Amino acid sequence: MPRTNGLFGTDGVRGTAGKYPLDRATVRRLGAALVRVLPHRRASPRLLVGRDTRESGAWIEAELAHGASGEGAAVTSVGVVPTPAVAYLTRSAGYDAGVVISASHNPFEDNGIKVFSGRGEKFTERVEQEVEAIVADDTWQAREGTAADVPHSDLVKAYLDHLRSVLPDHSPFNGLRLAIDCANGATTPVAAELFRSVGVDVIVIGNEPDGRNINLNCGSTHPEKLAEVVVTTGADIGVAFDGDGDRAIFVDGTGRIVNGDAVLLMCGRQLQREGRLNGNAIVATVMSNIGLEIALRELGIGLVRCAVGDKYVMEEMLARRLSLGGEQSGHIIFSDYLFTGDGLCTALNVLRTVGMTGRTLGNLASELVCYPQVLLNVRVRERIDLSTVPAVAAAIARVEARVAGRGRLLVRYSGTEPLLRVMLEGEDEQEIRAWAQEIVEVVNEQIGEAAT
Repeated sequence: MPRTNGLFGTDGVRGTAGKYPLDRATVRRLGAALVRVLPHRRASPRLLVGRDTRESGAWIEAELAHGASGEGAAVTSVGVVPTPAVAYLTRSAGYDAGVVISASHNPFEDNGIKVFSGRGEKFTERVEQEVEAIVADDTWQAREGTAADVPHSDLVKAYLDHLRSVLPDHSPFNGLRLAIDCANGATTPVAAELFRSVGVDVIVIGNEPDGRNINLNCGSTHPEKLAEVVVTTGADIGVAFDGDGDRAIFVDGTGRIVNGDAVLLMCGRQLQREGRLNGNAIVATVMSNIGLEIALRELGIGLVRCAVGDKYVMEEMLARRLSLGGEQSGHIIFSDYLFTGDGLCTALNVLRTVGMTGRTLGNLASELVCYPQVLLNVRVRERIDLSTVPAVAAAIARVEARVAGRGRLLVRYSGTEPLLRVMLEGEDEQEIRAWAQEIVEVVNEQIGEAAT
């Protein structure tokens, strides 16, 4: 299960740039600690660093590299590139670790640090805990002095060449028109070039980063503008990336939003047709709609659920040797190509599915019938095991019995706030809302913040 404290959250170190844990001193110590935990260290470990377009990215990169080089590491920057590019290049170019400086879909004031192992996989929680312990140990000091610019190397061509291998030799696009929203983020330098190189007619928005407009009313968290562009330009498909390029949300030709659940269904079915769906199952998080589970079941495809976070999707895929997994939010992992979410890879796989089936994106997405979903939050005074509160446990059991076989109940604590989240899916929204409220009222009485 995900941790709820420490430097690392579910997706690396996150915070406001300039404030703990992203103040200069902590970032420098973190760079040093990363080198100290690397397995099988050579005389001079090699680290690869990339970042998105935030104005804080350059100084965070410099401080982290300064700390790492103080421990004997040689650090190379690839500049502004998508997160999955660093994951791929770390592995393919033989680096010991890769670091991405990005806060993904967050506003520009935030930033973050994600770390990949030499195999191109996100650090496990065990390794993250080792890093946290070293940073917290006050018996050592990071390298002093002024952080300098990090040596740069242009390696991105190898990543783009790898992505093109997703498509068959002769891509059946026939002038397909694609609108892309780069979120003024990390895909800006590469996305248009990639899609044009495979024969797609491209319209681009969100491609004028200024250090502060990343994700600002654009990208995967704000696809409305892209939907308008698709409709007004007559584009066949739209795809919106997030700030660091590891997720993608789609728009069909009518302007309708197509999320990660629909992508998992259409691409899972295509991989199954081709005999490439290892284990005949896919991984999704607990937040994926039960409609996905039902649709996959009808195709004879299993669904394995895991905690929210693409790191947990990856871990489950690795453990079960599966080909496909992801989240509603557009983090999709195709393990034939990379063991991390990759928006560009996801877009190419969707284009491949559209081309090979001869169907439109809207037609393919219509096969996913989403059940109504209700999400209610209740503020609690403590995170207590609900099974030890008889009244709450009984209320949960009653609702689970009502939705059995035709819905789904998920009750979980927030990882960042004193909240209990009650999520319920079923055939009738009014009915499931009443049932969710029933649980909320009992929780309020028993462990709610105002309960006595």
